Amino acid sequence: MAADPVPGTVPGSSDPGREYGGRVVAVEPGGNEPIPDAERHGRPRQLFWTWTSPNLEFATVFVGVLSVLVFGLTFWQAVAAILLGNGLASLAHGVISARGPAGGVPQMVLGRLAFGYRGNVLPAGLMTITSGCGWFAVNSVSASFALNSLTGLPTVGCLVVIVLVQVAIAFFGHNLVQAFERIAFPVLAVIFAVGAVIVLTHFDASAVPADGGGGGIGGFLLTVGAVFGYTAGWSPYAADYARYLPADSSPRRTGLAAGLGMFVSTTVLMIVGAASVSASAMAGVTSENPATKYVGVLPGLLANLTLLAIALGAVAANVLNVYSGAMAFLSMGFEVPLRRARAVVAAAFGVIGFVIALLALGDAAAGYEGFLLVIVYWIGPWLGVVLTDMYLRHGDIPRELLYDRGYRNHAGVIALVVGIGVSVPLFSNQVLFTGLVPSLLPGVGDIAFFVGTALAAAVYAALFPRLSASRKR
Repeated sequence: MAADPVPGTVPGSSDPGREYGGRVVAVEPGGNEPIPDAERHGRPRQLFWTWTSPNLEFATVFVGVLSVLVFGLTFWQAVAAILLGNGLASLAHGVISARGPAGGVPQMVLGRLAFGYRGNVLPAGLMTITSGCGWFAVNSVSASFALNSLTGLPTVGCLVVIVLVQVAIAFFGHNLVQAFERIAFPVLAVIFAVGAVIVLTHFDASAVPADGGGGGIGGFLLTVGAVFGYTAGWSPYAADYARYLPADSSPRRTGLAAGLGMFVSTTVLMIVGAASVSASAMAGVTSENPATKYVGVLPGLLANLTLLAIALGAVAANVLNVYSGAMAFLSMGFEVPLRRARAVVAAAFGVIGFVIALLALGDAAAGYEGFLLVIVYWIGPWLGVVLTDMYLRHGDIPRELLYDRGYRNHAGVIALVVGIGVSVPLFSNQVLFTGLVPSLLPGVGDIAFFVGTALAAAVYAALFPRLSASRKR
């Protein structure tokens, strides 16, 4: 591993080669170093579309579909679970995003405060796998199915096109990513809004799932967990897209724009997804292609536009996944001895993600439920540690520790491991593995993320005074 740049010595206004500023069609230089004041630009409100556009996609809709089709909830039970899960996740996302301008560094670099320099390799590694591989594959497959349904071209060919587009955008970096999300926002918003109105006027809110609406408290908690897992899955990226804002940007406006963009987009589309189950059944749509089944409720032209929007929305999501996956990888401290280190890593993740997506084409929907819950098993405890660390530090960011290789904070690592290690064996409820409590009390469902988050926060708060601060090698 090579040393990270230290604040004050990174390329900035004194480095003519960096000159990036607000240029859109330019490859973002550097890696995970702090953003110099001369490079800062933008306004907090831009985070609204940054976090709205990537959620205007079928993967969001399908979480709502799962709530009824798999977890056995009625429509109104699903709505309650969606509101709760998204409310909690969006609140956390807003709070974390608010630190971005003051920190000026990627989210996983900020995470070093809670986990230490080397201890941060654990959450950064988990995020690298989750975003650069897992979410990349999920969204690429979703977009490929939509293009296949729209054009009739082979799904593999559609996958190649989708991957090339999203990797190209992520390769150029922050400014092009932000510009793409801004342009995609009105297009996606209008198409999905019109489709949502039609679905919500052609479904039966009193319809009962095939199992008689027997999801109960277990199904409700499973839905909350899946919803929280989907939305909170963006939180480890939060500061990545706020760090270029001027350092004196309002934390309140920054957090509000990010949190609202997240909450509005995910909540509306998940509710539409829950409604689409009865709407597609009433319309007699029986396709095995989940995207085709969803648009089967819509009239011809709108159906085609929605399929195009599904593909565009998946690209909007994956440019963030590839970009932030690369940032997380660099935050682990690995040496990439290139001036355009982030861009090169982003391209490499595109290749890896393509291979995983190709393997997932055969059974895309089967593992989505499990994937959402597995994500929340680590993100819940991670949030517990990070939010508690922010509270205990009163929001201060000791920048001298962010790139200090000797800085250790064992409290964070221990709390994360305990949170995951206790909650998963005892409270998880997966197809491949059922924890002790759900085995004895099946009606409980999966409450691993509730327990993991609370336990990690409590352990960190207890250990922080003894195992953190300025302990160094």
